[in-house]
Amino acid sequence: MHRQETAETMALRALSWLAGNEELLPVFLGSTGASLGDLATGARDPAFLGAVLDFILMDDVWVVACCETIAVPFDSLIQARAALPGGAEMHWT
Repeated sequence: MHRQETAETMALRALSWLAGNEELLPVFLGSTGASLGDLATGARDPAFLGAVLDFILMDDVWVVACCETIAVPFDSLIQARAALPGGAEMHWT
């Protein structure tokens, strides 16, 4: 499977986790300006999926909860983010 396709699949799993999180989903929607309807459309947009991962990656607690729920290693989300549009532009300095 192509690296971006793998990343998109990981991001879709993270989006599914986020959509099922009654406490965190409203925070995501409020911070991004997205609506519930935008989630279905965004699921087909690699840039939106990158934004989903950016949001989850803002808090280690969210990363751990998501990764434990979808049963992936803790570094999977950051690796997926790097493969999606805009992921290579992250600078932590």
